[in-house]
Amino acid sequence: MNSKYFYQKVKSGLLLLMTIFLLTSCEEYLEEQPSTLIDLGFVFNTEEGLKSGIVSLYTFNRDRYERNIQDYMGTVLMSTRADLTFSRSGYTGNMGRYERGVSPIDLGSQFTSPLFWKNYYKIANKATDIINAAEVIEGVDENTKNQIIAEAKFFRANAYFYLYRMYNNIYVSTTSITVDNAFDLIQDKSSKEEIFALLNSDLNFAIENLDWNVSFGRVSKGTAKHVKAKVAMWEGDYEEAKTQALSVIEDPESPFSLVATTADVFKDNRDHSEQLFTVRSEDNVLGGGSGHMMNANYVAQYFQIPGIIPDSEQGGRGFSRVVPNRYLLGLLAEDENDTRDDNTYFRLHFFYNDGENVPDGKKVGDTIDIYKPISEENPEGVDYQRYYQRLAPSCVKFAQADVEQDTYFQQTNIIVYRLAETYLIAAEALMRTGGDGLPYINAVRERAEAAPLEELTLQAIMDENARELSFEGERFFFLKRLGSDILNEQMRTYAGDGEFYPRYFGGEKDPRVNWQDHYINYPIFQEDLDLLGPNYPQNDGY
Repeated sequence: MNSKYFYQKVKSGLLLLMTIFLLTSCEEYLEEQPSTLIDLGFVFNTEEGLKSGIVSLYTFNRDRYERNIQDYMGTVLMSTRADLTFSRSGYTGNMGRYERGVSPIDLGSQFTSPLFWKNYYKIANKATDIINAAEVIEGVDENTKNQIIAEAKFFRANAYFYLYRMYNNIYVSTTSITVDNAFDLIQDKSSKEEIFALLNSDLNFAIENLDWNVSFGRVSKGTAKHVKAKVAMWEGDYEEAKTQALSVIEDPESPFSLVATTADVFKDNRDHSEQLFTVRSEDNVLGGGSGHMMNANYVAQYFQIPGIIPDSEQGGRGFSRVVPNRYLLGLLAEDENDTRDDNTYFRLHFFYNDGENVPDGKKVGDTIDIYKPISEENPEGVDYQRYYQRLAPSCVKFAQADVEQDTYFQQTNIIVYRLAETYLIAAEALMRTGGDGLPYINAVRERAEAAPLEELTLQAIMDENARELSFEGERFFFLKRLGSDILNEQMRTYAGDGEFYPRYFGGEKDPRVNWQDHYINYPIFQEDLDLLGPNYPQNDGY
């Protein structure tokens, strides 16, 4: 490992210590310690230090959401890379249209590196340090020790799993960086077998030692089982995926259940029976959040129109970087009773609400329609670009009910994993193993008041995944798991909005034109590649 990489490891270690020092107000784990004790000896040789180290992993895991790089790009990047969205503007637009983030040296890859590659390796490396220290510490109760190790192993597995799905050519390790090995070069990527062996080993330990019932925001046995089911789907081990998913859904000890309505899923602070893992963004909890602009990237600039002011009911203040495309809206509209496009997951229409400035002939509560998209009725649209900017349907999954209306900034808790996805995994795994998956996909549909399906096919699963989980950051990975043929077909057929946004149609800003087969894997930023061995492989095509 070269000196630059060693320097980064030392810097990362100091960051861990600083983070732990700043987390002294977090839960019962973090009773204040004298500053003279906040050193490596405290962190890795005491029970309280190891517990503090675990809480720091939650902070590092939240970093990509709350780091202000290009309008908080880390919160929304994975939603731009999908067949369900139209990336309108900003750097997220460049990324979603495959104009940037498509070579090892462009700015998009530079921005992506600290948000994903560096961040998840930081989590994996710090988790490894905690695991290795906890395994040999003396004087700590065995159950407590196993709880510490289990949480750390979950975070290591989750970090490596994310990196593998995003970059493919990754390396995994269970060795802590020391003075003796700091200059060892990493010569090659890990094999798929090595990667999945570690993922499964870590997750098995987490499942064995984590509790079902935990405080809001912490990972649980259910969280680990859910991720184990996802890992098994990537391996093609559908029996294992079925076993783990059904355990989360049906185990008598599992506290998880679908909430009653789609309106309840993203309501209030998201502390409910459906959430399996939520990044908490409030102040002074589990490390303390600082907020993000996730919602702002998704919500239209409706408040630019006279007669309307931003309010929580209509999604808060946004700048409309990424919006649902016609393909997704069409899927949502297939069943007229489906509530997921009824101001629960998406807002389709905006209303005048400023009584002093409502235009003549209009009143408070009237739908705003001064701009129109291209359609059969309006083949040219009515200022269609303004429509996409100010009136486009908006994802409101991440809106905050009590936010100040003069800011784009929010502290919304972000659901990372939830039970509806577990149900869809169970449905697919059962279908692939000869079982009956219909009850599980229909549970999700019926909660949305959509008619139950009578036949389960892969297309039905793809469509339901889009309706239920869009804008939650998993769609690209889902399509990638299904294979390059499906991913390429979806991207070239549906990404962006085609002829409905003529300015981008068919040219250098059209994601359907720009998509290349090798974009299935992200490029490793050249700076990151240079820190590895001279023969470490870049992903194919770059």
